[in-house]
Amino acid sequence: MPTGLGEQRRTSPRALPVPPKRFKIGEVMRYTGLSRQTLHNYTVMGLITERERTESGHRLYDEEVFARLRRLEELKGRMTLLEIRQLFESEGPGR
Repeated sequence: MPTGLGEQRRTSPRALPVPPKRFKIGEVMRYTGLSRQTLHNYTVMGLITERERTESGHRLYDEEVFARLRRLEELKGRMTLLEIRQLFESEGPGR
């Protein structure tokens, strides 16, 4: 039991849920160096996927988009975008 005003009650820390980080297209552009149009085209083609949209319709991407874009850029040297899309589809969602 606390004896003075300066003492703090000890409580067990509660695990607060951490919301997932979402990136607007401008942030993805800044971190990757890719243009808005390129990211839009990759999204339309199904090469990358937005995780959600804001109420105003802005696309939001999760952290996985960076690994996917890095892999996509590496594969572009030896495969067409259609072949890359087929590869990604064969691997299943989230790969």
